[in-house]
Amino acid sequence: MKMIIVLLIMVTCTLSVSGCINQEATITESETDSEFSQRTLKGVSLSPKSFESADFVHFFEKARQAGEVIMWAGDWNELTVDNGGPKVITELVSTYRYTPLVEVQFFTQSSGQLLRPLNEETKKQYLTSAVAFCEKYKPPYIGFGIETNVLYMKSPDDFYEFVEFYSKVYDAVKVTSPETQVFTVFQLERMKGLNGGLFGGVNDPDKAHWFLLDLFPSDITVFTTYPGLIYKDPSEIPADYYTEIASHTKKPVAFTEIGWHSVAHPPGYESSEAEQAAFVETFFELTKDVDPELCIWSFLYDQDIVEPFNTMGLYDRNGNAKQAWNAWIHTSKRY
Repeated sequence: MKMIIVLLIMVTCTLSVSGCINQEATITESETDSEFSQRTLKGVSLSPKSFESADFVHFFEKARQAGEVIMWAGDWNELTVDNGGPKVITELVSTYRYTPLVEVQFFTQSSGQLLRPLNEETKKQYLTSAVAFCEKYKPPYIGFGIETNVLYMKSPDDFYEFVEFYSKVYDAVKVTSPETQVFTVFQLERMKGLNGGLFGGVNDPDKAHWFLLDLFPSDITVFTTYPGLIYKDPSEIPADYYTEIASHTKKPVAFTEIGWHSVAHPPGYESSEAEQAAFVETFFELTKDVDPELCIWSFLYDQDIVEPFNTMGLYDRNGNAKQAWNAWIHTSKRY
């Protein structure tokens, strides 16, 4: 699966941004504060139209309407980069008033290939950077490993090596920043044994691996979810699709990547803007009893990435709001 990875540039100027376009839903700042101060924190990943200064600043203004949270996800080593994503997303909080969420990765989901060997040198570097970052910024949320159960499927030895190392990272971070919510991220469809559809395999609930949840100390159980890779229409998603999670964990639950594509492609899994909007409504309805702590839509703007993730934005590449934007704004207010 294509992970959310973006490279940041530091923007030092502040630009004024004009009003919204194409009859899109808008809310005032006071409405934003009241609507999104409810039980579930909502938001989007750092996914601007472009990284030109104006588009970058516009993203932060627009993201405030989508919710309270902005997430950055990328290479673990970015924690040490002066103008890297984690530093920028955390330091811009005082300017744009949001809750930052940082997730760092150590392998490529599509192949299971480690970004660098998990030897003692790498582990020391990862641990040191994690502790230093959390000691300096005291982030409210930080995740180590994205869709780690995919690594279990592709490279079990590397997975179990990470399980042991992750426990050390968790303990060290909690010592230096006790209030930080620490977690690893799981891919929900794979967790359920759903490997068919656009994954190219077979759906087999007997291949579910919920037991992996118990291998990681964490403060919150976090998933990515892309049911459009399995189901051809939101109406096909089972009623207990998300409530099933409660059978496997008693911890708070979060979804830090949520998505559904919006074009008539790929073949057999054609979608549309209307279908994407229907999924937004379906998702909130099916998770209302889960009472998630976080709900993060994967992309605000369509990104130049692999299909079908490239059309999962709430806005298209030209900056036009899709039907799902209105659905996200209006439906999320009820939950």
